[in-house]
Amino acid sequence: MNDTVNTFEAQQQGRPTGPLVQGYEVIIGFETHAQLSTASKIFSRASTAFGAEPNTQACAVDLALPGTLPVMNRGAVERAIRLGLALGSTIAPRSVFARKNYFYPDLPKGYQISQYEIPVVQGGSVSFYLDGELKTVRLVRAHLEEDAGKSLHEDFVGMSGIDLNRAGTPLLEIVTEPDMRSTAEAVAYAKELHKIVTWIGICDGNMQEGSFRCDANVSVRRPGQPLGTRREIKNLNSFRFMQQAIDYEIRWQIEQLEDGHAIQQATVLFDPDTGETRAMRTKEDAADYRYFPDPDLPPLAIAAEWIERVKGEMPELPRAMAERYVREHGLTDYDATQLTQSPAHAAYFDAVVGAGAAPKLASNWLQGEISKRLNAQEIGIEAAPVKPAQLAQLIGRIGDGTISNAAARQVFEALWSGEGSDVDALIEAKGLKQMSDAGALEKIVDEVLAKNEKNIAEYRAGKDKAFNALVGQVMKASQGKANPAQVNALLKAKLG
Repeated sequence: MNDTVNTFEAQQQGRPTGPLVQGYEVIIGFETHAQLSTASKIFSRASTAFGAEPNTQACAVDLALPGTLPVMNRGAVERAIRLGLALGSTIAPRSVFARKNYFYPDLPKGYQISQYEIPVVQGGSVSFYLDGELKTVRLVRAHLEEDAGKSLHEDFVGMSGIDLNRAGTPLLEIVTEPDMRSTAEAVAYAKELHKIVTWIGICDGNMQEGSFRCDANVSVRRPGQPLGTRREIKNLNSFRFMQQAIDYEIRWQIEQLEDGHAIQQATVLFDPDTGETRAMRTKEDAADYRYFPDPDLPPLAIAAEWIERVKGEMPELPRAMAERYVREHGLTDYDATQLTQSPAHAAYFDAVVGAGAAPKLASNWLQGEISKRLNAQEIGIEAAPVKPAQLAQLIGRIGDGTISNAAARQVFEALWSGEGSDVDALIEAKGLKQMSDAGALEKIVDEVLAKNEKNIAEYRAGKDKAFNALVGQVMKASQGKANPAQVNALLKAKLG
């Protein structure tokens, strides 16, 4: 829980404002729970694998049986270090764990082990492009904590079940400043953070399984007024629902204020069936949880040598890679950002370019035909039937004039469907090679001009559409095999 968001009033002076909604400024902050990709839990050796039968992955420590003690998972700490390095944060050389006290059926100990006063990751930022503009969201902290279990209501009548498989699963809670000023900005931030945690391998990012869960703190105010009272939308597990929930909450709060009602601080849930948020409970503050240092865990000490070792093992980060694509390949910021949406996308692009394709053309095909088919089939680029070397060869055949863009799409379709695997063989088999005989092409142009005196007259009278009609006639007469650039050049030469 972000217990500090209301203390940022002074920090908001001079912060840019976003588009007003019915005369109100929207203020959004995020708390994101990223489940760490360790094989075992944060304080026990129980498995974190998803999908097991209820209560089969909860050991004595997770069940809080008398006499059990937590033992820190080194892998969870190392993943926290990786995140801190990726976000430009300060990694605390000494941090402490605290007990966050509350009573709920799926919390066996009656408290959650978390970090409060001294978190392991402090500060940092997440930057991303939105509508061509670079946005930066400042971070307050990222702290290690254990997850609670899960209450099950659907399969029971008159009672609830408790599954403690998730109890003790390692989490990093990543808390932002209230810097976002629109739903679009909030969703873009969440997507960028999701990309970062999956890119550096600390979280699998599976939102459906609860590995990446976002809570949005939303408030509205008239420009220049103090921060409004926030309501926290819990457990948003898809970017689409995130957008719908925040949009609804903004409208609801404005309606309440316009009707003369005060906003009450609360935790709310989003119902995707109705598209509405509904209050779950009154929002707690830090004092309600009675934080105090956990006596069973010593301070967490992270040596500078450990941080340096992890830094040396870090991959090139997506923002740095995107900047390199802009610098080395002359791509736009948008194109470079799209190509670095995942390590697999970037690796595919690098392989296509490495096989000799022009970077801009490779980018266009990845964002065009390949992206369209990946989305339609709901598969990742790792499963794309067209391999990088094949795409590079196809782009090369467009570049050397062997085939037209239209013909290339036919070849691509054949490659994707498995009709063939060799680009040149498919071009030959389908008869898609562009006409390269200048004499034969000139003969077709002459025949078209002889039959289209009206279009010639209209073109010479200044009507550009008439020229396009002539080009179309030549392409039709050549059965689409004429090189469009040659056709244009020949027609212009003959028409004067």
